[in-house]
Amino acid sequence: MKSALLLLAFASAMASEIKFDDATQTYAGERYKFLGDGPIKLTIPVVPQPGHVVALRWGAKNDHRSATLTINGKTVAVNGGGYDGFRWLAIPIPDGVTGQRYEIMLDKASTGKPAFLAAVQVTTKNNVSAMLEVGIPKPVETFPEMRKIWDREPVRPSLAERNARQAAEAFYRCRKFVDGWLAHADPKTGLIPRNLRGSNYWNGRDAAADNYPFMVLTAAMTDRALFEGRMLQMLRTEIKLTCRVDRLPEDWSFTTQSWRREKVNLDALIFEGAEYVKDGLLYIAEWLGPSPWSERMIGIIDDIWKNATIETPFGKIPTLNFEVNGDLLQACSRLYWFTGDRKYLDWAIRLGDYYLLGNQHPTRDMAELKLGDHSCEVINGLSELYVACHYAAPDKKRAYEKPLHELYDRILDIARNEHGLIYLKVNTRTGEHSNALTDNWGYNYDGLYTAFLLDGTTAYRDAVRKALSNLKEHYTGQGGMCQSNTADGYADSIEGAITLLNREPIASAFDWVDAEIKTMWAKQQPDGVIEGWHGDGNFARTSLMYALWKTQGCRIEPWRADVRIGAVRDGDKLLISLTADQPWSGKLIFDRPRHKTNMHLPLDYPRINQFPEWFTVVPDKRYTVGKRTFTGEALASGIPITLEANKEIHLEVK
Repeated sequence: MKSALLLLAFASAMASEIKFDDATQTYAGERYKFLGDGPIKLTIPVVPQPGHVVALRWGAKNDHRSATLTINGKTVAVNGGGYDGFRWLAIPIPDGVTGQRYEIMLDKASTGKPAFLAAVQVTTKNNVSAMLEVGIPKPVETFPEMRKIWDREPVRPSLAERNARQAAEAFYRCRKFVDGWLAHADPKTGLIPRNLRGSNYWNGRDAAADNYPFMVLTAAMTDRALFEGRMLQMLRTEIKLTCRVDRLPEDWSFTTQSWRREKVNLDALIFEGAEYVKDGLLYIAEWLGPSPWSERMIGIIDDIWKNATIETPFGKIPTLNFEVNGDLLQACSRLYWFTGDRKYLDWAIRLGDYYLLGNQHPTRDMAELKLGDHSCEVINGLSELYVACHYAAPDKKRAYEKPLHELYDRILDIARNEHGLIYLKVNTRTGEHSNALTDNWGYNYDGLYTAFLLDGTTAYRDAVRKALSNLKEHYTGQGGMCQSNTADGYADSIEGAITLLNREPIASAFDWVDAEIKTMWAKQQPDGVIEGWHGDGNFARTSLMYALWKTQGCRIEPWRADVRIGAVRDGDKLLISLTADQPWSGKLIFDRPRHKTNMHLPLDYPRINQFPEWFTVVPDKRYTVGKRTFTGEALASGIPITLEANKEIHLEVK
């Protein structure tokens, strides 16, 4: 195995770079070392001090790279990319690093593409801000022609009107995202590829789960013809082509126009299907209710459990994969209410027993607990089962209470930093934790907040409020929380905040969301594509959630880019602003309590894969809109509105 050993002496010149001038490989004009060829070992004779960081000149080819960084025996995971070329990535020195010098080793991670690096340096927090600007293009306005709409304030601006311009930008960017990806669809099948480089196939866990559903939801809100046409046809095509074992989705190669895997891999098919359901189809069901997409969701879940082969003391389960079981906990807990069929609750209880009543407790029995993407699903999924049992199986809820609280208490004890944000992973035995934070902090807190709603454990609510209260002061410009700096990282973090702010409205955290989403939006390209991988759908998912907050759940039909709608609550009233650059006629549609009407949930608890409800109308209640009176059912169906060019309408609803 090759390695590079460099002895550097720059005790006083802390900003000196270690460049790999002996490297034989170059990219984007810089020589680099590839961790796939072996580790890089560095000895730097600088005494470790608080405030030091390791800065990595991190390479990417419009993809994402991974590495492990070991500093004086302390190891942290490093991830980054989503751009082309090299950028600086700053990693704070882990707590507890001591000695007379730095012994650093960079090695490939166990998963993901190996990183390649052009330089390394130890520097200080005071120097790192300027370094991070090196190689990062200044933001360029992607849609300059739209700024005259989004930035133009009226003579008498209002919060509702400002919200209208912010929502208009969010909807427009989502619509451009759809156009951008449809331009890359496979000509024969009409399906989109997993990624735009090196992944010329459709798959369940990525293309179907993370990208396609948010094209569907964008079309549902902005283009009814596209929604009922091409989006629905993609679903029908996917069902026709990819069902290999019962209704479980298999990867479909555009090159061969056949299944990508030569042989059936049941565990992989279960993974594909569970991700498709949890990350995508559940979202669509929460917004639409019963539809062809919910039929697909039910079929996949039924056939995942039909193929459950793993024996446990609590009955057969489909897989031992921690992430997938979290997906199934969430999906089955909600499908019980959605369908009224007890089998879904019984299946979820098998998994709940496995993790809470057996020997697989996440903090008592597992040495390492990961709290990021692909692992926080169980933390949240157990809370969803807890809700279902509270209402439908109270004896089981009582059995779960102590072990569930044990899990959540341990997370609060060892997995939070001083600001209440959550570490990417923790050692449940020693309390040691990664240096990196998780952008999924809000998803983990969804579970704790749900337990607060049921049991009144104020420590769980206090933890949520602490995290939200610290965002603006300590994490502005760090929306992604972890080092990836991808739109996906920003999306998960922003979305987690919005879901919790719907329950705990903290003004400074709303300001933080407004600031961070601009950073995420700046990553979009003129053709609408964001970073060219399946995580682009999460950009649209979070942007739609942001838009619905800014409109308080109201929307217009037909949608048009120059028509702006925004709303703000004022006590029990809703204040709405409507403006258009050209004359427009259509419907103003109000939101319903979708957790009841679509999902039949007994409680609107915070959960992954939902659009929070802001101002909702009850069908049989009566509401005044200006001087007119309507039933809630009429408002939810849509009331007629006509706009003159450049003439703002203000509506008061109560």
